[in-house]
Amino acid sequence: MADIFKKKTTVTDPDTGEKIARYSKKWWGRYRDENDRLRRVSLSTSKTAAQKMLMDILEQVERRRAGLEDPADTASRKPIEQYLPEFENHLKAKGVTARHIHETLQKVGAFIESCRWHTIAEITATDVEGFLTDLRENRGRSIQTSNHYLKAIKTFVNWLDRNDQLRKNPLRCLSKLNVQTDRRHDRRPLSVEECARLLAACENGPPVCGLIGPDRAMLYLLAGWTGFRRGELGSLTPTSFQFDDKQPTVVVEASFSKHRRRDVQPLHRNIAARMRAWIEQREFEPDEILFPISEATCGTTRDTAEMIKRDLKTSRRAWIAEATTKKDQERRERSDFLRYQDSKGRFADFHALRHTFITNLARADVSPKTAQTLARHSDIRLTMEVYTHVERQQQVEAIEALPAFGLG
Repeated sequence: MADIFKKKTTVTDPDTGEKIARYSKKWWGRYRDENDRLRRVSLSTSKTAAQKMLMDILEQVERRRAGLEDPADTASRKPIEQYLPEFENHLKAKGVTARHIHETLQKVGAFIESCRWHTIAEITATDVEGFLTDLRENRGRSIQTSNHYLKAIKTFVNWLDRNDQLRKNPLRCLSKLNVQTDRRHDRRPLSVEECARLLAACENGPPVCGLIGPDRAMLYLLAGWTGFRRGELGSLTPTSFQFDDKQPTVVVEASFSKHRRRDVQPLHRNIAARMRAWIEQREFEPDEILFPISEATCGTTRDTAEMIKRDLKTSRRAWIAEATTKKDQERRERSDFLRYQDSKGRFADFHALRHTFITNLARADVSPKTAQTLARHSDIRLTMEVYTHVERQQQVEAIEALPAFGLG
């Protein structure tokens, strides 16, 4: 049994209520493999091309039945789980972090289990697309999460392809979806006044999530003025700072940098002075972790999102309490000032401090290329389109700065 066909689905006409038959654009092939298992595979939108593709598949089936296999055929019939330890070693050799390796293998395993793949020969683009569609539509996951899963399985399949374990890469045609059409956790930068009030509330506040107030204040300060990520901040020790150089700097070692390189970041002199005073006051050992927030360096992961959420709430409560009239109090209560999530659904979580850093670079008229370098982004579009926020007041000021063209 071998033939080509188009998938048929039935939908209801919203106007008439009648059932309407719809057929897939692509032709599909139906055949029995060398083990007499019925297979269906996506082919082509061209009927002629689909027929040829199916004939090629049937030829491969006959060769396998006759025992005439090439190395790729033999490799593709091994149990898929046998490849995972080798794939893990490949990721380790590339210097990928243990956490990223764990997450990648977890995602690949989810595909294997859900799609019921027994061998790498069974991996198809159709299965992957079906898994990702189910992830978004039935499990409520975002496009961004879907893209992370796609990246993991493509990394695995690309590795198989480079090592000649596959006749061809079945996922070459798949690409990521546009996350801008499905933003679930947009972030916003904090204003200068919000940052000042947040730091003040921490310095005078009680411990939150296992960190005392002054330590949280320094953590937020450094995050907002360097753009360092949580794992990078969690790797810093007193020896990471060069306070006595002509230009103070802070260093993230390659093993903790997202891009696996040693990053040297210039420090604002005022920030450097505050950090130095805090380190000396706390009497840290030279190699002691300053901010115990990352499991990779201290075996403990602290919920920095919850931490800043609680500190913002405290700061906002104090700000509202400063209102001198009932009308002023009501205005402050309606305001988004110091809110963890504003009226537009944007979050001021811990990673928003990185957005704050990059947005402030743009507000200071720093060139896009310099901002990209300081943000340590490989793609300037990420710097400008995701991390640089243009607020309403900035738009108004830009319009007001335009020449009047003789209008008076």
